[in-house]
Amino acid sequence: IPITSQVQTAQLTPKHYGITSPISLAQPKEADLVLTQKLIETLRPFGVFEEELELQRRILVLGKLNTLVQVWIREISQAKNIPSSVIDNVCGKIFTFGSYRLGVHTKGADIDALCVAPRHLERSDFFSSFYEKLKEQEEVKDLRAVEEAFVPVIKLSFDGIEIDILFARLALQTIPENLDLRDDGLLKNLDIRCIRSLNGCRVTDEILHLVPNIENFRLTLRAIKLWAKRHNIYSNILGFLGGVSWAMLVARTCQLYPNAVASTLVHKFFLVFSKWEWPNPVLLKQPEDCNLNLPVWDPRVTPSDRYHLMPIITPAYPQQNSTYNVSTSTRAIMVEEFKRGLAITDEILLNKAEWSKLFEAPNFFQKYKHYIVLLASAQTEKQHLEWVGLVESKIRILVGNLEKNEFITLAHVNPQSFPGPKEESEKEEFSTIWVIGVVFKKMEGPENLNVDLTFDIQSFTDTVYRQAITSKMFEADMKITAMHVKRKQLQQLLPKVAIQRSKRKHSSDGLRVMNDGSLDLSVDSDNSMSVPSPTGPSAAKIAPGRSGSIFGRSRTQEVKVPLFPAHVQHGSPHGGSSVLPQTSLCPLPPPSPLVQCKEKEMSYPKTSM
Repeated sequence: IPITSQVQTAQLTPKHYGITSPISLAQPKEADLVLTQKLIETLRPFGVFEEELELQRRILVLGKLNTLVQVWIREISQAKNIPSSVIDNVCGKIFTFGSYRLGVHTKGADIDALCVAPRHLERSDFFSSFYEKLKEQEEVKDLRAVEEAFVPVIKLSFDGIEIDILFARLALQTIPENLDLRDDGLLKNLDIRCIRSLNGCRVTDEILHLVPNIENFRLTLRAIKLWAKRHNIYSNILGFLGGVSWAMLVARTCQLYPNAVASTLVHKFFLVFSKWEWPNPVLLKQPEDCNLNLPVWDPRVTPSDRYHLMPIITPAYPQQNSTYNVSTSTRAIMVEEFKRGLAITDEILLNKAEWSKLFEAPNFFQKYKHYIVLLASAQTEKQHLEWVGLVESKIRILVGNLEKNEFITLAHVNPQSFPGPKEESEKEEFSTIWVIGVVFKKMEGPENLNVDLTFDIQSFTDTVYRQAITSKMFEADMKITAMHVKRKQLQQLLPKVAIQRSKRKHSSDGLRVMNDGSLDLSVDSDNSMSVPSPTGPSAAKIAPGRSGSIFGRSRTQEVKVPLFPAHVQHGSPHGGSSVLPQTSLCPLPPPSPLVQCKEKEMSYPKTSM
């Protein structure tokens, strides 16, 4: 990627971008160009740039898909007795959005696509006849339709490239080749699912339209997305930021420094957002009202919008906050990372550090003293995929519960999940693990402290089970296990590749199963915890702790957490008088490998890091 394509230095940017004046119109210096070239070379080994051959393959696949759409629309038009004179001019089109449309997709990334069709085609046609047409293509594999989703989608692999296709039917007789989806008039008389489907394309196109220099924007966004992923803060569903939110933050930085090149923009990104006064919103343009009466983000009108902690507002009507999942903890974690990024880029600009330092992945599993490990398991691969999707979508509820606990200051969920330890039993089981780092408040005084997380975790699992039952996806073998563990015990639960073991060896850092079925973690420690057995008379007791916790040498800190899975009892999970279990009532499951793996090697399937 030559530097000449990164920068326009001939003249000052004539157009005004954004809702405020630029902070600086300074042109790049030679040192900035050199640093930008170094940034490119640092990014290359991470696979953020796609090779030309791969790019051409994507273009070819999208061309084939577009042709399929055209043929399908003609066939449906004929079947609906549309006049032949009209059919000759009827067209549909495939549009792309997301990282591919922004030009920042990485090697092997999927493509988000939108099938836009004229008014006489129905959504039901897309999910029936077009689905069947895709099924007939020999290049198409892993075809599945998710028609009942919030944004309905067909997922497939076309010649090895993963593609998600949405559908939107416009109130037009035909789809012109030069159609601009940013036109707000296209939204008139559309159903809400079509508007949602169009939203991805409209937002992506607006972002590209609102940056002064697209190449500078793209390179900066590639760097920021890699940094966010390496620092475990890239996940919309878990309360961090997703791709479109990172794109809007980078676009705002580009507006504020319209003539800067990527090396400068990366530094300015951290400068701007480490000092941003949240919850002031980030806006790329002044919101416009199209009088279509669609709900838009507006804290003056909608009370719930006033509680959003880190609003980043999409630039296309209807404007939405892309970060409504952000919580107190996730915002604090991201702001801290912005500050750390600023300190590192300060060093880089002074030639005191290399770009590689910015992309060093911190060891999440060494960062905290305390962790909660969640394990979701099911008996079949299909059940497991559905179950994991549901559990993951609700983890932010658990984080919110933990944040509200008076003894917890921070709950940091790692966006990366891992395969769970393999069961040594005849029954095959599929499982996934998430890890949440927890920071307890530092308390003063010599008295003992008892931290009970039972309610926080039980209410989370109740929510998940209730949702599974309501949506009729629950199966008896779907389970959630939740445990509080210490830093040193994580190595027994996670794949070796996930944890760099500390140099010191600990002979007493195991998890021990006690006779009554509870866990005794007091063998390790700057704190202790046991899970009471819900089957015995000691259910309400907590094992004695050891002094020397994070609360001070003279203090004892005890943490009580239920050991799940909690099974649905007394009735069918698919209806009738199902009762969500209470922790104190549900029997413990057979001993899990989660608590048996001290002395033996665990085997894990391969996982992509």
